[in-house]
Amino acid sequence: MSGGHSAEHHDPAVAFEAAKLGVWTFLATEVLLFGALFTAYTVFRLKFPELFHAEHEKLNRVLGAVNTVVLITSSLTVALGIDAVKRGKARLLQGYFGATILLAGVFLCVKYVEYSEKFHHGLFPGTNIFFSLYYMMTGIHGIHVVAGMGVLGYILVLARRGRFSEAYYTPVEMSGLYWHFVDLVWIYLFPLLYLAG
Repeated sequence: MSGGHSAEHHDPAVAFEAAKLGVWTFLATEVLLFGALFTAYTVFRLKFPELFHAEHEKLNRVLGAVNTVVLITSSLTVALGIDAVKRGKARLLQGYFGATILLAGVFLCVKYVEYSEKFHHGLFPGTNIFFSLYYMMTGIHGIHVVAGMGVLGYILVLARRGRFSEAYYTPVEMSGLYWHFVDLVWIYLFPLLYLAG
């Protein structure tokens, strides 16, 4: 009886499903957070259409587009890394996840340039409701990017220690799921803030 009980605890399929449920539950709370921000943005935009139209013109569409390409590419490198470990190619996983972290760094550098440009022109958080929401939404997203870099970095360390194989890669897949979520949020943020006039 107890033998069966301990086997159940070490069943990779059960562990994978539990991990997946945990990550999806966490992402559901994240969806609520960003959902509330998107709702607030929409409500204020309907209330102050002229202000939002005028202020969104001050955003740098080119930098926003560059960052969109950077993040979409990073989602691809994560997917390729997960595919590599499933095929037992842990070295390839390290390369792809390393590239993802690098791309995340590029994203943050571009964001820094963009923020610096805004500050230079006196556009700070609190300037008006548009820029308050802009900094809040992109700032919280930026924190998620930094957290993602930390998670992917940890996976990279474990991969270098030979912890993953085609038989066990649950943490790799879960970190990928989180990164795709971060990417998806930006794919909503970009048109909402930069393109919708």
